Amino acid sequence: MSQPSYTAHESAYLDEGCVIGEGTRIWHFSHVMTGAVIGRRCNIGQNVVVSSGVVIGDNVKIQNNVSVYTGVVLEDDVFCGPSMVFTNVINPRSHVPRKDEYQQTRVRRGATLGANSTILCGHEIGCYAFIGAGAVVTRDVPDYGLVLGNPARLVGWMCRCGVRLPGTRAVEPAVTCASCGTAYEGGRDGIRLVAI
Repeated sequence: MSQPSYTAHESAYLDEGCVIGEGTRIWHFSHVMTGAVIGRRCNIGQNVVVSSGVVIGDNVKIQNNVSVYTGVVLEDDVFCGPSMVFTNVINPRSHVPRKDEYQQTRVRRGATLGANSTILCGHEIGCYAFIGAGAVVTRDVPDYGLVLGNPARLVGWMCRCGVRLPGTRAVEPAVTCASCGTAYEGGRDGIRLVAI
């Protein structure tokens, strides 16, 4: 029998039929369910649940105490902070079965979901967006958007390197990251990387 190409703590439960990529590490008391797909070089912290049907890209970091429910898609390089929350039903009731009403939540490449943030289902978090700690996301977040509060409001823009860009919520015609020098241009719907 060949050795797996990932590592998992002996207390983790990995159900038959889940797919785990090369170099991924799964820590204490975590559970990966049948039908879940986890990419390469991911780090799955303590007490994490990855439900059936979840798709996780490469190099995703999920910190302790996060449940990734059916309907969630995390693209490459996503960071999920400690104890952040996903939902998959908009109006849950214990006595009303709603498994046929699960809504998809897609978190685009490079996005950060801060500690204790909550992402209500049915929304898309844009590429390299940044959800502040404790924020409650009730609508889509644009690429590079920085949102804070409850409910989460767009308050500015973030560079791919994780540094806040100069300016405010208003879209500037052009802006450059003071830390890494990456240039962005403003448009009607937000900002985008300037082609190199």
